[in-house]
This record gives sequence, C-alpha cells and structure tokens, in this order.
Amino acid sequence: MEESYEESREFHPLAVGYACLIYLFLPILVVILFSFNSSARNIMFEHFTLEWHGRMFHNRQLMEAFWNTILVAFASTLIAVVIGTLCAVGLHKFQFKLKQTINQALYIPIVIPELVFAIAMLVFFTSLNVEMSLFTLIVSHVTFSMPFVVITVRARIAGFGQSIEEAARDLGANEWHTFYRVTLPMILPGVISGGMLALTISLDDVVVSYFTAGSDSTTLPLKILGMVKKGISPDVNALSTLMIIGTVGILFCSTAIQNHLEWKQDSRTSSTGMSTPVQSRKASAP
Repeated sequence: MEESYEESREFHPLAVGYACLIYLFLPILVVILFSFNSSARNIMFEHFTLEWHGRMFHNRQLMEAFWNTILVAFASTLIAVVIGTLCAVGLHKFQFKLKQTINQALYIPIVIPELVFAIAMLVFFTSLNVEMSLFTLIVSHVTFSMPFVVITVRARIAGFGQSIEEAARDLGANEWHTFYRVTLPMILPGVISGGMLALTISLDDVVVSYFTAGSDSTTLPLKILGMVKKGISPDVNALSTLMIIGTVGILFCSTAIQNHLEWKQDSRTSSTGMSTPVQSRKASAP
C-alpha cells in the first residue's frame, strides 16, 4: 500500500509536459470552437453553426485588413530573407573593419523594447516627410525581422567548413555558381527557418504596425485591437481559424522540405566521402 502511495507521489515529467501543452493550446482551441458559435455576442457557446465561416468573406473591412496582413507579411519576409541571407554569408566569408560593429548592431532591433523601435521608425519616416502607408509598414517589418534571419542563417552556415566550396572552385566554378550550387543548398534549411520566424513575427505584430501603418493599410491585428472595446464577432474567430489552419499547413510543408534537404545533403556528402557536422558528431559519439 505504501509503495503504491509513494509511486503516486513521484514526479512525472510527462505529466508536466502535457500540462504545458494544454496550457499553450487551450486558447487556440477555444478560438476555433467559438468560430462555430451561433451567438453573435460570442460570450457563451449556444449552438453549432457554419454561418460565420461564410459571412466573414462579406465583411469588407475585415477582409481588407486580412489581405493587408498577408501582403505585408509575405513581402517583408521575402525581402528580409534575401537581404538577411546575403548579409549572413558576407559576414561569415569576408573580413572587414566594421564587421564586429555590424555583428553587435544586428542585435539592437531584437533587444530594445518594441515600443522604442516603433517610435524610432515613426520619427524616421516623419523626418523624411514620408506618408504612412503599406510601404512604410513593409520597410518597418523588414527592419525588425531581418536580424532574426541573419542570426538563424549564420548559425546554420557556421557549422560547415570551407572544404566543399573550395572543391567547387577548384573544379572551375565561379563565385556565383559556388554560392548557387553549393552554399545555398547547404544553408537552405536555415534560410527556411529564418523565413518562417520572420513570417510569424510579421503576421502578429501590433506595436510597430500601430505606429507605421497608414489609414488605408490597417492590418488584421490592428483591426481586432480596435474591435476589442465593442466586442469581437464570431467572424473574427472564423478568420482566425482559417489563419491557424494555413499556418499549420505552412509549418508542416517547411518541416517536410527541411527534412528532405537534410536527407538529400547527407546522401550527397556520403557519396562524395565528405561528412556534415551532424554526421561527424554521430561518428564521434561513444
């Protein structure tokens, strides 16, 4: 009897893990559940209905904010990925005077409060007499998301030596072909991870968007923030459910692509007799 009592009092890490997962995902499940609520007040769940999933497409202001969010997120992510990847490769391969200063400056948009960064961007655009619009919104999102891409790609490229690139150059490849055919495939999983991080940060940003968005460039987080005082209708929950499904789909696709790239790279390096850092760690493990 005492043994069973002692076993019941033992610490179970899996129970704590499950509790944390429930704590994290329960609000998301509540949002999805209330998107099927028949009540327009959306306070108590009454009856199951699919009405709001159709009516959300007829809410013009909500859909405009949604498409602005998608446009800003994908445009800023694409620009941040291109600039961030080139910056990470340049900081890794070349030596110059201000390299250490740039390395430290990359962390400034990350460590400073987001409110301070948003005010700085507002002052910058105002001093240049630039009217707030989608352009200022995209530039601001690129500015605060690009350092995340640089750091992620640098962490990926730091694990590879120069031997593969040197071998490509010895075989007659120029700098562009070496980057496109050798370097980019090696760092592509890191590029995808950095892009996903930048996309996520841009999609749910509120503070920077509040200070740098124009009257005709309201994003979905800003629209929902303005609706909080009057009450959020179930069509917002329906749109949020659609975004959750899309985000999960993108996440699974990016994970599958990264796993495929890892497998392709491992098979390629094993056929050439070279080993990746992952293979080297596995080989040196006892």
